[in-house]
Amino acid sequence: MVAGINKVAVIGGGVIGAGWAARFVLNGVDVTIYDPSPEVPRSATEVLGNARRAYARLHGAALPAEGRLSFAATLAEALEGADFVQENLPEREDLKQRVFAEADALLPPHVIIGSSTSGLLPTKLQAKMAHPERLVVGHPFNPVYLLPLVEICGGGQTSAATKARAAEIYTALGMQVLHVRQEIDGFIADRLLEAVWREALWLINDGVATAGEIDDAIRFGAGMRWSFMGTFLTYRLAGGEAGMRHFLHQFGPSMKWPWTKLIGPELTDELIDTVAAQSDEQAGGVDLRTYERLRDNCLVDLTQALEKNDFASGKVARAHRARLAGGTALPAGGTLEADGHLLTIATAVQPEWIDYNDHLTESAYLKLFGDATDVVLARIGAGLDYVAAGHSFYTVESHLRHLGQARLGEKVEVRSRVLASDAKRIHLAHTMIAVHSGTAIATAEHMLVHVDAAAERADPAPEGIQAATRALVAAQAALSPPDWTGRAIRMPG
Repeated sequence: MVAGINKVAVIGGGVIGAGWAARFVLNGVDVTIYDPSPEVPRSATEVLGNARRAYARLHGAALPAEGRLSFAATLAEALEGADFVQENLPEREDLKQRVFAEADALLPPHVIIGSSTSGLLPTKLQAKMAHPERLVVGHPFNPVYLLPLVEICGGGQTSAATKARAAEIYTALGMQVLHVRQEIDGFIADRLLEAVWREALWLINDGVATAGEIDDAIRFGAGMRWSFMGTFLTYRLAGGEAGMRHFLHQFGPSMKWPWTKLIGPELTDELIDTVAAQSDEQAGGVDLRTYERLRDNCLVDLTQALEKNDFASGKVARAHRARLAGGTALPAGGTLEADGHLLTIATAVQPEWIDYNDHLTESAYLKLFGDATDVVLARIGAGLDYVAAGHSFYTVESHLRHLGQARLGEKVEVRSRVLASDAKRIHLAHTMIAVHSGTAIATAEHMLVHVDAAAERADPAPEGIQAATRALVAAQAALSPPDWTGRAIRMPG
């Protein structure tokens, strides 16, 4: 849920409006869409289906219960009870002004209206409103439910409180807010995109390149860097150790060369036919929804790759998932339960741990059991600080059994035991439980040996660690011995 927002009215349910609706719904907010087109209920529901699939891969079980998606026959019906409004009408100033004035008369004064306009100035859009201070531009990018950027721009009469509250709402949806300091046609991002778009149309108009070739020039080159570094940080690195100053001196003269055409070509019927035909050829007959799912897959995979580096959109996704999860981590050394079991892992199956069947991968089972082993080691005083000092326990033998499946978003727990120990060795047993059924879905047996990492040889653990390990063995002594330890894999017969 987004704090203080229970219902959102989405005005206009096309590509952008449906994307906004999906982002709100998947973050636990009820949404009502108003759009006179009879196709919108079908298309918006399909977009929500694709978004649900992508969000499950990106955020897994951290997601809250979904909000409800509904459709209104009138603007007044959509606005009834709304705590926030997101407008997504065609880019016509007169149309937006009329609808904003009508909505303004129907809503309580405190309800913010966000406009998805990609370039119209908010001062003009709020000109006919009785409460113009409530209007703010919240310009997103397609697909709205996955791309985090939203540009916020206020008009001459937009209040600072409106801009601040809009930023809070969008941030709570997992978005990265970019405040546009002053009104300018096209804001920031679209002005940059327009420059590339105009040049691309000239390249087709002049027969230099096709639509597919132009896309290849971007997606195999600069586009990959842009996705996480943008333009200026990329060029800073291109300047070497001397940085941006050297880059500007080296490549500055090229700015005077007549390479680019800042004014776009005339969109003649011939050029439109050429671009449309090349685009159809490039698409290769693949339908829209299939391409949307492919796009979403690539965006999720890229986001997860960036998340591993805690950088760019990956950093935003990580922060949003943590905000959704609300922080339910176990203590560093696990929790010793009343019956003697040590609860070492309690987690939902994360998107990066699953395979193409939406099941936990074999390597992920091993990772979770390895993490459980680390929790046990931390409990006996052999955690990361101990490893940094040059000593550790190495796993020298493992035996895993896969008894069931764990699927995306399902909650699992690992309960661990120290079966035996001596001066150099620890014998561990882990059981992974599916929380919803209480059944064991995997087990792992490990033999660990204490080592002097610098000397690369086994040696006795310090007495304090030995004593802590013996105490854990004693605390778990009343548990029945597992009947699956000490086994070997044998072919029948």
